[in-house]
Amino acid sequence: MPADLAFDALADPVRRQILGVLAEREECTVGELAERITSIGRTGVSSHLRVLRAAGLVTERKAGRFRHYSIDPAGPARDVIATLQALFQGALADAPLRWRQRPYSRIY
Repeated sequence: MPADLAFDALADPVRRQILGVLAEREECTVGELAERITSIGRTGVSSHLRVLRAAGLVTERKAGRFRHYSIDPAGPARDVIATLQALFQGALADAPLRWRQRPYSRIY
């Protein structure tokens, strides 16, 4: 299932950081991403981009010798967002009720 691959890809903090940069900049080359993500080198960024592409979370556009990456909003990211929204929407809707039902406790 494509959403499963996407969730697996999102489990890594570096991949989430890459997606964060792509969300800010819309499109980046590997070099631009490597400048922003200093915890790993350019080769590591490329490896993480391969995983994100395989999961359908990013797309690649070749322009000469450069590859430009961007988030794929039509891919499995849509399923991931819908799943998370459904999970949290119900929990958040019931939160005020659960909060009122909690027994009063003091922190000493």
